[in-house]
Amino acid sequence: MEPPDAFSVLLNESAEAAAGLDAPVCAEWTEGAQDSVFQLSNVLLLLGFMGGSGFYGLLYTFTLLTLGFFCAAVWSWSDPCTTDGFLWSLALLAASGAQLVHVSYRLRSVTFDRDFQELYGCMFQRLGVPLGHFGEIVACCEGEVRTVERDHCFAVEGKTAIDKLSVLLSGRMIVTVNGEFLHYIHPFQFLDSPEWDSLRPSEEGVFQVTLRAESRCRYVAWRRKKLYLLFAKHRYIAKVFALVVRHDISEKLFSLHDQALLDDAGGGGGRGQRYDLRLPSCCHVHKPDLEPSDAAGPLLLLQVPAGCQEGVK
Repeated sequence: MEPPDAFSVLLNESAEAAAGLDAPVCAEWTEGAQDSVFQLSNVLLLLGFMGGSGFYGLLYTFTLLTLGFFCAAVWSWSDPCTTDGFLWSLALLAASGAQLVHVSYRLRSVTFDRDFQELYGCMFQRLGVPLGHFGEIVACCEGEVRTVERDHCFAVEGKTAIDKLSVLLSGRMIVTVNGEFLHYIHPFQFLDSPEWDSLRPSEEGVFQVTLRAESRCRYVAWRRKKLYLLFAKHRYIAKVFALVVRHDISEKLFSLHDQALLDDAGGGGGRGQRYDLRLPSCCHVHKPDLEPSDAAGPLLLLQVPAGCQEGVK
């Protein structure tokens, strides 16, 4: 007679132990697939563990995990041989449900005024900044929105101190230097990003350009000291601001490059040449041909007016 295999011995021992506890006996392994509730629970758990970060990612994850563990608990309850599985599914269901309620409460509590919601959508959401970190940014400016009336100045060249970083929310600002127009500042652009980037935290300075409101403007401002304290506390926020500020500066450079034209050889003939951004201190203009020739005229290097060099905003 062949000796019994280890699996049969283990199964018999389990049956004897269950008989002693008056519990149902699992006589054999299930040959077919489990029912649809079991399959659904595993699909939901798989999708739940694929959730992302942030409040909405956590909300997605714990919602699917709660549904998945609920289905697992229902399936375990229907099978008398999975009592421990039912208890574990019930415990995990309670934990996931508690996390879901907690995240929902935090998401509801992180609400902003319409202006800050638009600011988040236009500048920070595309960078994946979590609402919690954006709440820290809003708290740094105390949630205050300031106003500049039409034809009033936000900053005057040579007089206004650089002590904050500001973003325009509505309206339009005109940037001038020595009375000459440079470019416009539109909503959700920084008002003073070049000044902010040009100074170290311990340095002080004044505006080299004038910013005047063409219409009634609304903006939000962060004080330099408070913002640097926030950067020291949250390095992630510091990196986000470095990115958006330098992106804003590059947009201002291209805006200045597109609008600043030099008159042809000082004659005011209406034809000009655009600044070469690779050579910000000079531009290339072909010397007009006084006599017919086959070769192109030599190049003249014309200095950009000092006001245009100082007023890169």
